[in-house]
Amino acid sequence: MPSEFPRSPKFLKGALVSFPSQFLGPVPNVIVFQYNPDQLSRTLSYRNPPPQPRNAGAAREDVHRVEGPPVETISLTIALDAADQLAEPAKHPHTVQLGLHPALAALEMLLYPPGTQQLPGPATTIEVTRYDLPLTLFVWGKSRVVPVHLTTFSVTEQAFDQQLNPIRAKVELGMRVLTDMELLQTSLGRNVYLAYQTQKEVLARLNLVSSAEQVLGLLPF
Repeated sequence: MPSEFPRSPKFLKGALVSFPSQFLGPVPNVIVFQYNPDQLSRTLSYRNPPPQPRNAGAAREDVHRVEGPPVETISLTIALDAADQLAEPAKHPHTVQLGLHPALAALEMLLYPPGTQQLPGPATTIEVTRYDLPLTLFVWGKSRVVPVHLTTFSVTEQAFDQQLNPIRAKVELGMRVLTDMELLQTSLGRNVYLAYQTQKEVLARLNLVSSAEQVLGLLPF
């Protein structure tokens, strides 16, 4: 049935996009949120502020010095519910068979290095091959597409089907934004972060234009 409001804006959903490496290659794994979280928490803190100076002169020099952009963390809770898919079993056979296992596995794999495997070494030893974690982008509208590193993952499975497959769950995610200091210079993630930072600077200038006149007359100079 067509919408009664054809000019209404398109409703965007948040997502996590996972690339196997830091560079463009195979098609990424796109995890679209079934429901957008009701709230999102962000924290910014100085990156390793300089140690306390030994004298007042050094304090004047160092008070505004930092080692780079702030450390930004993001936390949110994702709700998952298989009720809609179970109501249409012909369209969603995997959900009928496995419940929310595929969706939860896709989220969990963001914490696993792609292709991790154990290789037999000499004699009875086992050599573990180490890989980089996938590059993960957090997508929250056009103004916030940013590379992140998952720091915490907590899932609460709240309901199950007859086969004990989870059919309702919530996942609490903690993420740290990766900046140009942590990413390779030629990587996709670094380019994404620089675009994110540029957009933030543009938005800050828009606020400056709209609010400067309100306070400039109050300044004592």
